[in-house]
Amino acid sequence: MKYLNKIHSVLKNQSPLLYFVALAHLVCIVPCIIGIFIDERILMGVNVWIKPLKFAISGAIYVASVGFLITFYPYSQRKRSIINNTVAITMILEFFIIIYQGYRGVKSHYNFDSPFDSLMFAAMGILVGINVLIMILFIVDTMRKKLDTSKVMQWSILIGWLVVFFGSWIGGQMISQSAHNVGVADGGAGLPLLNWSTIAGDLRVAHFFGLHGLQIIPLFAFFISKKWKASHTKQLLVVTLFAVLYASWIGFTFYQAKQGIPFIKM
Repeated sequence: MKYLNKIHSVLKNQSPLLYFVALAHLVCIVPCIIGIFIDERILMGVNVWIKPLKFAISGAIYVASVGFLITFYPYSQRKRSIINNTVAITMILEFFIIIYQGYRGVKSHYNFDSPFDSLMFAAMGILVGINVLIMILFIVDTMRKKLDTSKVMQWSILIGWLVVFFGSWIGGQMISQSAHNVGVADGGAGLPLLNWSTIAGDLRVAHFFGLHGLQIIPLFAFFISKKWKASHTKQLLVVTLFAVLYASWIGFTFYQAKQGIPFIKM
């Protein structure tokens, strides 16, 4: 709990705008849950508020992660503010589009049903593209700068950013085919809440694990560094092994989806 309190304090005091945006995502979880129970509209086989709910949760996690991790970088206040402001604005705008399209009861992704819907999807693509460029900046700076943390943590952060970048590339694969399912049209039977297809391949599985590598790999490295009193070399090797296994898992789920095989068949 003390570590969570520390993250909360650092995020609130050093990245206040990203803290506010993360909080806004979390606040929106409540109306999304209420919407699921009082709004009976179904889109692509699920309630129209399921997607906004998922993006509220994942968006809050990503924004908070950026706001916390950026404090380790030896950036000037001006550069840090530019990055924080850019991530905050782009993420809240993308989330607003997803919320608005959910409210309208239409798709937010791969929607070309009208000029307005096409414009909304294109805008989301631009906003995501800006964040991918920021990911590349973090990758480059993690390699060439000394972060205010241990070598083990810096290494895990670098791998985390690389995995997230790959997860974003998988998102690009979905955009290129204007769908996330492989073998059948989007929609149909899926896992509860996640809605990952249970009858065909679904690229969202690999996309999900890829995007959350930024949290999982550094958290594993943090646990190792705190609980295992071994040399930095041994810790680096263990973290690297874990990262390779995690990346291999993502590669497997991506291959599985491309073959049209469901993550879990039901």
